[in-house]
Amino acid sequence: MQLGSKETENERFAHYFTKTYRKTASLIANSLKAVAVLSGADEQMAELSFQYGRNLGLAFQFVDDLLDFVSSSEAMGKPAAADLKLGLATAPVLFACEKFPELNPMILRRFREPGDVERAYELVHKSQGLEQTRFLARKHCIEALRLASQISESPYQKGLIVVGDFVLNRMK
Repeated sequence: MQLGSKETENERFAHYFTKTYRKTASLIANSLKAVAVLSGADEQMAELSFQYGRNLGLAFQFVDDLLDFVSSSEAMGKPAAADLKLGLATAPVLFACEKFPELNPMILRRFREPGDVERAYELVHKSQGLEQTRFLARKHCIEALRLASQISESPYQKGLIVVGDFVLNRMK
């Protein structure tokens, strides 16, 4: 699914969100729900745990996609623009398409022509794609924190809040 490419902008965003949920957020969401169920929590707490993990996982992946454009190769442990080089259009690229429609054919050909990766990287930086991706990550992190605030105050609840902060402010 990650390598798939959709024709329209709306289809691409829907595909990207589904892929992001299935790739990252579902693992975190279902792991947290499993912990809640195995610890004897009621259905409401299990669902809250799932939704917290879902939002945290989405935020984590959005930050990861952002870091592909703003972090150094040394910090990330992988080359900059690695997703573009793999032919993947992530949130920063999809948002950049709004300002630079010339990205659309590059997405469809998965950045395979000479100069595509470099040009797409440049256009993402000239657009609001990075800021919009950061906003999306923050939105999902805030929702995760809102959910965590519904849990009784405890060291565990504080841990959930700290993890949210870590996700937003990580550098790799």
